[in-house]
Amino acid sequence: CPAGAGAGVVEVERSVTAVLGQDVVLPCRYRAQEREQVEQVTWLKRGPGGRSAEVAVLHRQHGQHVQEPYAGRVLRRADGALEDGAIVLRN
Repeated sequence: CPAGAGAGVVEVERSVTAVLGQDVVLPCRYRAQEREQVEQVTWLKRGPGGRSAEVAVLHRQHGQHVQEPYAGRVLRRADGALEDGAIVLRN
């Protein structure tokens, strides 16, 4: 996601290896600047032709919403602030 001047830094892995049938952690951490707070983290799956489909939305006040194809398979890795927006994709 784009960041404005003076904004923090989004840290993600360039590549994540998964084993078929096992859980995988998809890391995402935001290194906030002073007085910044993460309100929402949105996970998208990039498909053919570069089109993206929403997988999950993690919101500070409204909790977590997971799209139907991923219901029951997406969990937050850590409780608390959304600066750690990593998810676990089950099986």
